[in-house]
Amino acid sequence: MHELAITVIGPDRTGIVADVAEALADVGANLTDSTMTRLRGHFAMTLVCTGVSADEATGALTVLGDGLLATVRQVEPSDQATPGAPYLVSVHGADRLGIVAAVTRVVAGAGGNITDLTTRLTGPLYVLVAEVDLATERAEELAEQLAVAAAELGVEITMRRAESELL
Repeated sequence: MHELAITVIGPDRTGIVADVAEALADVGANLTDSTMTRLRGHFAMTLVCTGVSADEATGALTVLGDGLLATVRQVEPSDQATPGAPYLVSVHGADRLGIVAAVTRVVAGAGGNITDLTTRLTGPLYVLVAEVDLATERAEELAEQLAVAAAELGVEITMRRAESELL
C-alpha cells in the first residue's frame, strides 16, 4: 500500500489539527505518523497517512482555507528499523549563530540519526532538544565530542540514554 507525506503550514489558529484530521478521516485516510508545532505564530504539521490517493487527500484538504497551504506527495513505505539505542541531547545557552549546525554535525559524525529535533528561543535563552538513535558503543565518543562543541559554542550540552517508552 502506498503512503502519502502531507505538510500543512500557515498562520496559527485554534482547531487546525482537528480540521486536518477530520478532513482526512472523512475520505478514509489513516494517519500513521504525525508531528505538529507552532513556530513564532506559524503552524507547521507533517504527517504520513495511508488508505487514500494523493488526489483524494488533496481534495479533502482544500477546505482548510485561512491561508493554510497543504502539500501532498506519495512516498515509498519504509520499514527501516532504528539502529542503536535512543538518546536525548539537550542544549541550553545564549543564542548565537551556528548552534544547530555544530551540534547536528557532531551527532552525524558519530553515526547518530536524529529522529526528532526541537528548538526554541525564549528571550536570550536558546534551547535545543534532539532525540538521537545511536549505536551504544559510540555513546561515550559522542558525549566527549559534544563536550568539546559545548565549550566552543559557550553552551551547556547534556546527553542521556532515553527510555524508549518515554519517546
